[in-house]
Amino acid sequence: MKNIAILGSTGSIGTQTLQVIDANPERFNVEVLTANNQVELLARQARKFKPNMVVIGNESKYSELTELLKDEDIKVYAGSEAIAQVVQTSTIDVVVTAMVGYSGLLPTINAIKAGKTIALANKETLVVAGDLINRLVEEYKVGILPVDSEHSAIFQCLVGEHNNPVEKILLTASGGPFRGRDYEYLKSVTAAQALKHPNWSMGAKVTIDSASMMNKGFEAIEAKWLFGVKPSQIEVLVHPQSVVHSMVQFQDGNIKAQLGVPDMRLPIQYALTYPERVHSEIPRLDFGIYSDLTFEKPDITTFRNLGLAYEAMNRGGNAPCVLNAANEIMVAAFLKDEISFTAMSDVIERTMEKVSYIVQPTLEDYIVSDQEGRRIAKEEFLNLKSKI
Repeated sequence: MKNIAILGSTGSIGTQTLQVIDANPERFNVEVLTANNQVELLARQARKFKPNMVVIGNESKYSELTELLKDEDIKVYAGSEAIAQVVQTSTIDVVVTAMVGYSGLLPTINAIKAGKTIALANKETLVVAGDLINRLVEEYKVGILPVDSEHSAIFQCLVGEHNNPVEKILLTASGGPFRGRDYEYLKSVTAAQALKHPNWSMGAKVTIDSASMMNKGFEAIEAKWLFGVKPSQIEVLVHPQSVVHSMVQFQDGNIKAQLGVPDMRLPIQYALTYPERVHSEIPRLDFGIYSDLTFEKPDITTFRNLGLAYEAMNRGGNAPCVLNAANEIMVAAFLKDEISFTAMSDVIERTMEKVSYIVQPTLEDYIVSDQEGRRIAKEEFLNLKSKI
């Protein structure tokens, strides 16, 4: 029986993690649930799974959550500091980091320092501070099990390969709702259009990142740190069917691929049960339905965010941290229809140019770089609006 903490239990990954746990009650126990704003859903989850503790990030909703759980024997806390602290609880075995964005960094660091196994769904943790995270993982001897379908696929392809050198990682991307569209078309797309992903059901922020291909850029950076490869060894391929979740090419020329239906419960369950594979009721892949699997090169001229992510990855230091900070500000603005889809890339690029570059950042440097990146992105955004 593994005791699980889910950071971000009300989001897409969090709710699907609870579905996996619900299907395997003999294997998993929910110890901690956290959410940022969705207090009613968090309370319903707590009533069903009976965790020891729940934390609501938005402190203004603490009283509401307390009232909703007043007849339950569950400890209730609030605030980002509480989320960062609760992961250190001695009874926790695995921490599922399903929070979105930079907010997942400090809780993940604390969980690593507490010796917890990390089921990593928060890609920004490695995007922002991959070098620091890898050093902490080595120091505290903890395991990171990837939850993203692409990184889970790569991980599964590497199991049993021991020290066989990897020549290339082939990271697949669906292409999102705007695959094949040109720059002129993208200039006028709306948030509502961008939120209509053809294959995956995800939260708003991740769905916009997928539409702009920033999500795939983040995943490339994450793959660099997870699997110890160079940026030049990571190739993105657009695969509209989302059946081949990623591939690994070895130095002898052989390629291994991991396939499955586009259902996030598959990589979530694998991360929670590794090294075992246990039965699930998740639908099986029917090659009669998915008989035509296609691959194509990404259009980085139109989808500039992917190129910006590779630029940040090649530069290293605090550049990916700044990239993420600016992107979070821009996605929030785009979701409010305050900036165009293509202008997001303009602001991100200018922010990367203006923020002070640090070659070997400390945790404090990452915190300052994130703050500076957000401040400059907001300034560039306001400058852009004033010219329209």
